Amino acid sequence: MMKIDGLKLIRQIALLMAVVCSFALFDFAIFQLFTKRCLPSYGDGMQAKSIDLAEYHPFDEDSKIVKLKSNLQLEGDLPIIDGAAALYPVFSAFVHANYPESSVEFDGENYTVYSKLQYTNTRGAYQRIVDGEIDIAICVAPSDEQLEYAKATGVDLEFIPIAREAFVFLVNANNSIDNLTTQEVKDIYAGKYKNWKELGGPDRLISPLTRNEGSGSQSALLNFLGDTEIAADYDSFFGSAIGFSFRFYVEGIVEDGGVKMLSLNGVYPSAENVANGSYPIINEIYAVYRKDNPNKNVKLLVDWMLSEQGQQIVEESVYCRVK
Repeated sequence: MMKIDGLKLIRQIALLMAVVCSFALFDFAIFQLFTKRCLPSYGDGMQAKSIDLAEYHPFDEDSKIVKLKSNLQLEGDLPIIDGAAALYPVFSAFVHANYPESSVEFDGENYTVYSKLQYTNTRGAYQRIVDGEIDIAICVAPSDEQLEYAKATGVDLEFIPIAREAFVFLVNANNSIDNLTTQEVKDIYAGKYKNWKELGGPDRLISPLTRNEGSGSQSALLNFLGDTEIAADYDSFFGSAIGFSFRFYVEGIVEDGGVKMLSLNGVYPSAENVANGSYPIINEIYAVYRKDNPNKNVKLLVDWMLSEQGQQIVEESVYCRVK
């Protein structure tokens, strides 16, 4: 009797393990076919948050920001500053240069509501600047939706260019393609090119990636594409991706490789080629604020960003000056 019960128990355990394995295989298949394509392929630093805030705190001794103390040293009503992920090292350095250390509060994961330095990314920063929750947003140009939100709310925004940066396209580091024309990139997103071999690359389907509406890089993509409509992408789950970002975000923040930046029209997106204007897609980086903001320190700080000290921080942060 005990022997029979033992066999029955073994069969039950085997059945349970088979069920568990079948679910695991199903989950793995879903991950490979769908989820994996949507995950950033730039390493651990791109998970959870798109930037590790702790590496760029304004007042930490081992912070990676450019550490320069300005002649301005703001007092009184300090402007609350927020912005895009790719630009966080710059506006964190602006805070370090001009604010007292006591003005920044970090709870281990996020900046508190009392902190004059905030980080909610491009979409959050544009909404908060319109809603009056922050004073200055450091971002690239807004999306049509973000402009419409400001208009519907009756808010006039001021856009002051403070830096310049290359908008870049990325492929897997093992992809033999190193250069595309701007028209070829547009044709990829329009669905005219389906396979990398049509462009002299490997025999792999092309998987053109996009981001959420309202993100800084997605707005930059749409601005670049202009009238080109993005084709639906239903058949390239197993394809080799092309993605996009900003140059410093790839070189300076995401350092663990796995991707490479493409040359466009034969010009590589180096800092030198951004500075001399030869790279074909260069975006302005703006300090954005409400025109009706009564805080006099807002314009003082933005004017300082355009000063020699402010532009030095921009340049040493591996972005490009506007002057």
